Amino acid sequence: MPFLRAHTRLAMRALARWGAARRATAAALATATALAVGLPTALIPNPVFGREIAPEWWSYPLLAATALLAGVVLATYVRRPAAPPAPERVSRWGAAGGLLSFLAVGCPVCNKLVLAALGTSGAMAYWAPLQPLVGAASLALLAVAAVQRLAGEAACPADRAASAAAAPSTN
Repeated sequence: MPFLRAHTRLAMRALARWGAARRATAAALATATALAVGLPTALIPNPVFGREIAPEWWSYPLLAATALLAGVVLATYVRRPAAPPAPERVSRWGAAGGLLSFLAVGCPVCNKLVLAALGTSGAMAYWAPLQPLVGAASLALLAVAAVQRLAGEAACPADRAASAAAAPSTN
C-alpha cells in the first residue's frame, strides 16, 4: 500500500500543476467521452439510438465518473508547450476501462455479442446482474490509468527540468 500512496501523491501533485488550458482540455475530452459512451448506449436520449431495457440508476453516475477519469487520462497525452516531448508509454488500462464502461452501461439485450452467446433470457438473467461489477472494474482500470499517467508526469526528470526552468528564481 505505500507504493499506491506514493503514486497517488505524485499523481495529485501533477494534477495540481495543470494550468487552465490543460484543465479545459481535460473537460473537453470528458465531454467528448460522455457523448461517445452516452449516445450509442442511449443514456443521452437521441433519435438515432434506442434501448429495449431502461437504464439502471447507477448508469448515470458511472457515465459521469467514466467521463471525468477518461478526460484526465486523455489529457495526459496532450503535450504541454513548456515541456519537452517525452517518450510516450501507451496505457492499455484506460482503453480497457473505457470499453468495459461502454459494456456496463449499455442495454443488456442490445449487445449483439451477449445476445449471440446467451440469448435474450440469458442476457437478462446473467449479463444484466454483472453489469454493475463490470462498471466498477471499468472505473478501477481508468483510475489506475490516471494515477499511472499522472505519477509518471510528476516523476519524469524531463518534466521536472522544464518546470524548474519555467519557475521564477527565488534568489
